[in-house]
Amino acid sequence: MGILRVDHPDILEFITCKQHDNELNNFNISVGVTDAFMQAVASGGTYDLIDPARKQRVTSLAAGEVYQALVRQAWSNGDPGIIFLDRMNRDNPTPSLGAIESTNPCGEQPLLPMEACNLGSINLARFVTTAKEKAAIDYEELRRVVWQAVHFLDNTIDMSRYPLPAIDATVKGNRKVGLGVMGFADLLFQLGIPYNSEEALKAADELMHFVQTEAHAASRELAARRGSFLNFPGSIYFERKQEPLRNATLTTIAPTGTLSIIANCSSGIEPLFALSFIRNVMDNDRLPEVNPTFEAVARQRGFYSPELMAAIARKGSIQAIDGIPADVKKVFVTAHDVCPEWHVRMQAAFQKHTDNAVSKTVNLPRDATAEDVRKIYDLAYRLGCKGVTIYRDGSKENQVLSTGASAGAGAPSKGVQAAVRERPETLDGFTTKIRTGYGHLYVTVTEFDGRPFEVFATIGKSGRSTTAKTEAIGRLVSLALRSGVEVKQIVDQLKGISGEQPIFQEGGLVLSIPDAIARVLERRYLLKNGISPQNRQVNTLMGTTCPECSQTVSFEEGCQVCHFCGYTKCG
Repeated sequence: MGILRVDHPDILEFITCKQHDNELNNFNISVGVTDAFMQAVASGGTYDLIDPARKQRVTSLAAGEVYQALVRQAWSNGDPGIIFLDRMNRDNPTPSLGAIESTNPCGEQPLLPMEACNLGSINLARFVTTAKEKAAIDYEELRRVVWQAVHFLDNTIDMSRYPLPAIDATVKGNRKVGLGVMGFADLLFQLGIPYNSEEALKAADELMHFVQTEAHAASRELAARRGSFLNFPGSIYFERKQEPLRNATLTTIAPTGTLSIIANCSSGIEPLFALSFIRNVMDNDRLPEVNPTFEAVARQRGFYSPELMAAIARKGSIQAIDGIPADVKKVFVTAHDVCPEWHVRMQAAFQKHTDNAVSKTVNLPRDATAEDVRKIYDLAYRLGCKGVTIYRDGSKENQVLSTGASAGAGAPSKGVQAAVRERPETLDGFTTKIRTGYGHLYVTVTEFDGRPFEVFATIGKSGRSTTAKTEAIGRLVSLALRSGVEVKQIVDQLKGISGEQPIFQEGGLVLSIPDAIARVLERRYLLKNGISPQNRQVNTLMGTTCPECSQTVSFEEGCQVCHFCGYTKCG
């Protein structure tokens, strides 16, 4: 995570440092915003840029213009996020040790220099009981698990080996732990509560208040037996004359990409990314995975069928699918069914009862405007969030969440889909002949919804080896296209590959068979619209694929997460 204060002299360069998707890909970045800056934005005033080394004013900028630049860049490709530094430091339990300047990569854990925090999450879906045919939360069992989890996390501090003595001293001086939750969306499904409802906000408020209260009680009990954290005398708890705590912080809402897959539950406090999806297994079978609560309801209500589950897997959401009762559609909403305001309100409901911070992504539709992004930032600040990350569908060159059947080449689709699209029985297309050093190459391209879907390449009178390699290139290009890779990206990879027998023909020098295929694709889909690979703004249809299992990954909790194999960009 790279965070720069909004009053740093380099702030404008920092805001745009990831405007090209091929730069700083191993960094999450956020702008650290102060209350003074937000007040200057509201009043239309200016604010000072401060040299951090000399602590002197360098110049002043119009706060509104900087804020708008931040908003526009986030709208453009999701980066940077925003961190509310003063809000974060109001909850700093040990201000005498310094101010909090940054967080871990997903933004949920504010930390001092040389500090670390041990995190863990409870699967809320396991705490639902049914009495008199009404589902309810088993708070007594939840209390027991919260106390055990706090004890366990405290133990991990002493059992861990830290890379530097300074880290060891700081961690053991504050003993921060971050107990969080996952499976919240599954819990709401079982309770029959729509995620985007006041009832869901109430459930979040009551549930996290309970976890917070019990976690602090468990820490006080540990302090009575084991002693308080070493820096307790200089903490805010000591100043407030509160009972000693074993841990400076107790709760965090962290990303649970890998954890939630292991636990077979929804991730963190996010809505479900899809109710059904297709999982590829090792023997190349394609098996639909359906949310178990939704499947149970579908069977109970009599509208379950394998064909319906497959249709849902293609779309992810059920909102536009016929044959599903309206009350079921109301409850079983997915991330892109929830409007941005509800994402922020849910984050704020959990933040209200969380010592550290909340990792969450506010999903925006592709047609959202920069002004919509600003409204999200303003709302997050007003509701007391410690930071916020947005992602507008289709805004990254490697889109991380797919949405629907496209309206044309390069347009986004409307439902979450699997990484490799099924082939319709009949497709239209075209065949082009192009001369190469190995003979005439015939390139056939089929199209689906106005964009290339498959490439078949054959070369005449050139020998079996060349024929086989040509077929292989076509197969791999077809797989890439069906997986949502943009034409521009394929052209970039193939164009310019040199072979043993380059040849001049109309349009220039053809270097090789892959170069020839690239020329056909470029001429048809890029140059005909006056767009070249160098100047084209790319939005993929299907989404980027996981480097581990090649399935589509989603963007949530400030990170890229694969729900198929557990890979997460943020570790």
